[in-house]
Amino acid sequence: METLILNENSLMQAAQLLKEGELVAFPTETVYGLGAPVFAPETIQKIYEVKGRPQDNPLIVHMMSLADSEKLARDLPSIFFQLADAFFPGPLTLVVKRNPRVPSIVSAGLDTIALRIPSHPVASALISHLGEPLVAPSANLSGRPSSTTSEHVLNDFNGKIAAVVDGGSCLHGMESTVIDLVSFDRPTLLRHGALKKEAIEGVLGLDVAVCTRGLQSSPGMKYRPNLSVHVFSEIKQFEGHLAKGKKAFVLSTEEHSFPFTFLESETLYANLRLAEENGYDEVVIYCPNDVSEALKNRLEKISHESNRH
Repeated sequence: METLILNENSLMQAAQLLKEGELVAFPTETVYGLGAPVFAPETIQKIYEVKGRPQDNPLIVHMMSLADSEKLARDLPSIFFQLADAFFPGPLTLVVKRNPRVPSIVSAGLDTIALRIPSHPVASALISHLGEPLVAPSANLSGRPSSTTSEHVLNDFNGKIAAVVDGGSCLHGMESTVIDLVSFDRPTLLRHGALKKEAIEGVLGLDVAVCTRGLQSSPGMKYRPNLSVHVFSEIKQFEGHLAKGKKAFVLSTEEHSFPFTFLESETLYANLRLAEENGYDEVVIYCPNDVSEALKNRLEKISHESNRH
């Protein structure tokens, strides 16, 4: 059976499918999520299976309002509410202590839970119709670029999930920023994302630590592109690699690097998918200038993972 393509006028149908134990993908302001009700462990298990996602990779819970946090978390620190007041709804995920009533599969068996409130109106309305928060990792096969359109979702999951709600292209095209509030002696950034670290520090009035090692407590830290990805900051190395003559999909973060395709955070995943779909041998990226920490982080991870074997 083909996956249904729904729209914002069909959210009651989408919510009903979720209540019946089906998986439904939906748009957020960051990327598309693959949703299941937070208190339905059997449905959540389907997410891991259909994505091919490792069982030790925790999921993000999408809430309707701060009131939801009372049944999802425990011992919430005051700093949680400080950041929530400033950035919820929006592209920020906060890691706090998990309420024992929340199925452990949500957090991959950890005592913590990752919470956020999406700002996309379709996501908010879907959670409202469902009547409970939604667990929702990015709607892509593990190792594939995150989906930023409903077409990307269908490319990975057509016939494998019940429905996708088409909400157009995602605003940020980059996952949420993840901040851990409980595992360290101060707020610690686990994943760079759409919200800048400096904005968070401006609200808190203190420096946010950056975790440089891979952490199990942060969702979405695994990258395994199908294509080889090479990133260069020096023009001679960049041109020398292109001279090897492979069929390369060439991107540049320098806006006037004609005839190369201009790359920014919002278009990274879409471009990676485009390269795969069109049969390129590799992706070659010229990045001579300063870019956002989120884009820099993704480029480093993607190029490392794609070339380590």
